[in-house]
Amino acid sequence: QVQLVESGGGLVQPGGSLRLSCAASGSIFSINSMAWYRQPPGKERELVARIFTGGSTNYADSVKGRFTISKDNAKNTVYLQMNSLKPEDTAVYYCKYTAGWIPTDYWGQGTQVTVSS
Repeated sequence: QVQLVESGGGLVQPGGSLRLSCAASGSIFSINSMAWYRQPPGKERELVARIFTGGSTNYADSVKGRFTISKDNAKNTVYLQMNSLKPEDTAVYYCKYTAGWIPTDYWGQGTQVTVSS
């Protein structure tokens, strides 16, 4: 059974930085992509950043130039480096892996990020 465990969330002041991690365990293979989503209070979940097997990435316009997604294939781990954080970045952040010959989505449990002075 595949399990995704996120870490690195917390409270940070505007302009600060955080690094989120998401490690996969269990029988996961043929990973197509890894992604970070977020769900601000009272809003729908939205894509923040995604990285594909070959290393290509895409980002939401709101985080371009501030956030960087990366991965460590050997550890089955994806990271999200978040710099110049703003109050509007406050949300629960979720990682998602898409894997398998018939693509299946696996979600983490979410980690809270709060940007406030």
